[in-house]
Amino acid sequence: MKQSITVASKSFTNGGWIPDRHSAYGENISPELILEGIDPSAVSIAITLDDIDHPLFPGYNHWVAWNLPVLDVIPEGLPCGGVVERPFHMEQGIAYGKHCYKGPKPPFNWCHEYRFTVYILDVKLRISPDSDKKALLDTMEGHVIQTGVMTGRYQRKRKDCGGGNKK
Repeated sequence: MKQSITVASKSFTNGGWIPDRHSAYGENISPELILEGIDPSAVSIAITLDDIDHPLFPGYNHWVAWNLPVLDVIPEGLPCGGVVERPFHMEQGIAYGKHCYKGPKPPFNWCHEYRFTVYILDVKLRISPDSDKKALLDTMEGHVIQTGVMTGRYQRKRKDCGGGNKK
């Protein structure tokens, strides 16, 4: 049975508003993620970001990253690239952000909920940077020892929308 880890951020609270700087309307930089309770046997980390309220494609994938080192704090503003060497080695695949983080950008200025999922793995993955989320999940199968989730809401020119994809 997989254990869970706690995922937090200094930029927003779990379930709270994602700041504009982390959106595709703003600076489009990945937020810092703080991880608590990582198993000592961990070898690498993978991350996905999904728009879970997209009206046409629920779970629309914005970001896939893997082979991050085991860190308690994933820094904000990770660079673009299929294979990145700084601030550390990591790989990123094909999502709405091709080889990079692509922040929230809900259509029609609706309010959407976004899910960051962090996977703690017992291996480094051998997968092409041209891979998508499905390929990542398939490759990780049997190697995930922990997971953690953090959600946030985003709406351009934010209003109190209470979540969901309605105006």
